Amino acid sequence: MFLQVARGLANADGLPPPIPRGVVVLPPPTPTPPALPSGTVTFLFTDIAGSTQLWEQHPQAMQQALARHDALLRAGIAAHGGAVVKSTGDGLLAVFARATDAVHAALAAQRSLVAEEWGPIGLLGVRMALHTGVTQERDGDYFGPPLNRVARLLAAGHGHQVLLSLATATLVQDQLPSGVSVRDLGERHLKDLARPEHVFQLLVPDLPAEFPPLRALETWPNNLPAPLTSFVGRAQECAAVAELLASQRLVTLTGPGGTGKTRLALHVAADRLEQCSHGVWLVELAPLADPLLVPLAVASVLGLREEAGRPLLTVLTDYLRTRTLLLLLDNCEHLVDACAQLAETLLRSCPQLRILASSRESLGVAGEAPFRVPPLHTPDPRQLPELEAFAQYEAVRLFTERATSVLPSFRVTSGNMAALAQVCSRLDGIPLALELAAAHVNVLRVEQIAARLDDRFRLLTGASRSAVPRQQTLRALIDWSYDLLSALEQQVLRHLAVFAGGWTLEAAEAVCAGEGLEQERVLDVLSRLVDKSLVQAERVPGQEARYRMLETIRQYALERLAASGEADTIRRRHAEHYLAVAEMAEPHLHGGLHRHRARRMGLGRVLECAWLLERRMALAGSGAGATRQAIAGDPSLGTATRRGVGVLYARRPVGAVRSP
Repeated sequence: MFLQVARGLANADGLPPPIPRGVVVLPPPTPTPPALPSGTVTFLFTDIAGSTQLWEQHPQAMQQALARHDALLRAGIAAHGGAVVKSTGDGLLAVFARATDAVHAALAAQRSLVAEEWGPIGLLGVRMALHTGVTQERDGDYFGPPLNRVARLLAAGHGHQVLLSLATATLVQDQLPSGVSVRDLGERHLKDLARPEHVFQLLVPDLPAEFPPLRALETWPNNLPAPLTSFVGRAQECAAVAELLASQRLVTLTGPGGTGKTRLALHVAADRLEQCSHGVWLVELAPLADPLLVPLAVASVLGLREEAGRPLLTVLTDYLRTRTLLLLLDNCEHLVDACAQLAETLLRSCPQLRILASSRESLGVAGEAPFRVPPLHTPDPRQLPELEAFAQYEAVRLFTERATSVLPSFRVTSGNMAALAQVCSRLDGIPLALELAAAHVNVLRVEQIAARLDDRFRLLTGASRSAVPRQQTLRALIDWSYDLLSALEQQVLRHLAVFAGGWTLEAAEAVCAGEGLEQERVLDVLSRLVDKSLVQAERVPGQEARYRMLETIRQYALERLAASGEADTIRRRHAEHYLAVAEMAEPHLHGGLHRHRARRMGLGRVLECAWLLERRMALAGSGAGATRQAIAGDPSLGTATRRGVGVLYARRPVGAVRSP
């Protein structure tokens, strides 16, 4: 106090001296947060076990408890040199430059949590996980595989338990506080991690030490394969499918080939291990060609054999009748009828059975809940966000992770993000296509990959030799779907490829009717292509439905169209249809909104341009010949369209196009 008074910082009463009139006092500067460590760091990840149930039972008490929980954790972290990176709802992610500091912080936090009085909630069980690794730090956050590993390690634990990865345990085992030790829990396969983790538990005399088995894949009966690569994104889809599976007994994931149906199914199935006391069992149907082998494949996975005098389906039904079990039927599309019959029979007789299927079309069983798996989210190449936001798009993340596996130095930068956006967009966010493209970064720059996507089926080859043949190239993947179509479905798919920006039912009928297909049957075939995930239906309330193909499927269908010898005929129908639409729309297209109105009436972008060009030339007194020359020389129009419009003008007299 004496020094403060002497220095004029306080008066004799200990209060600050009066401020002279006219003097502006600035607030003290905000302390600069400590710099986050970089390079090799140790993460401490925490969360409250069973918090959902606690919030349901004690909502008011949990608000106060969570605030106190955060304060205790933050105090322990700060006291040992750590920094809180983010809050994760009912947990924290902290980072430390030294692994020993992270262990001391975890011990201090657990002791303070156990000593605290939590009122009606009872003892608050907080689980913790520590892992050490090399990460990327950017704008106050961290990215990289170590974050995935520490999160999965945390998910395997129980309230009050502190788990260490092998990397962290190795660093701290000779520097632990007196009386503290580690227990070796063995090597465990953790969900979504390609490499198993050797897990250790921190043992402290004054803290709980005995816990149930870890929540690892080995703990519950299952035959789920260990993933060879990381699972990227899909948080919304995982939550939606899990919710469906909680209320429905048959859920079918549908979508085009390569969209990640199997990977999503495996991820959701692994999350249900705890709820299936008799296991989660994967039945891989892709190798089967005979529908009669489907029940045998299921029986084989469950360890059942045929019995004399008893049909195999009866053996299966009797076995599953009283069991709580999840069957994962993967790749049902070529055996849809057999899978549907089996699923319906088992579900009727086995009340605790659930089935999660993947197929390019739904099974059509009563009570089935189909879920269409969308492509990954892609950035818009025309409106690129900031680099940090760009890197968080699911398609970009998948490409980046797969690219770094073949070229560890690969990074997303402001220099390559435009090309990468083109790659993600032109490949429609299809995971398999992105993985095949990323495999080339060791020999091609991203800009070169983007430039070669016009011939994507030649470029996108070279997948893992262990993959089934249809997943080793992009062409083989779509060949598989195309070969499963009827001849009429193949024909319509080829013809629909002439639509570059989507189409209506009326347009499809105008282009596809013919060659043995009556106009009134076009809707039926188009609906079947939608069911088989090769065409997408876009419905807006109050508007006519529109249809479109993923560009990758459309490019494949265009190749098939060219090889069929039908291309000129189909392009002529396409051009004639849109010219008729344009002529009908002409009285309504005036002023600066004509392009917008034309799009709303369903004109294709390219033929709209051609027709508007015709109108402008008619105003200038030019004839059809000048129009054809302008179209032929316009680089913005595709070769196929220029050829189609040329054929159209060759057949129609000049006067057929009405002048304004």
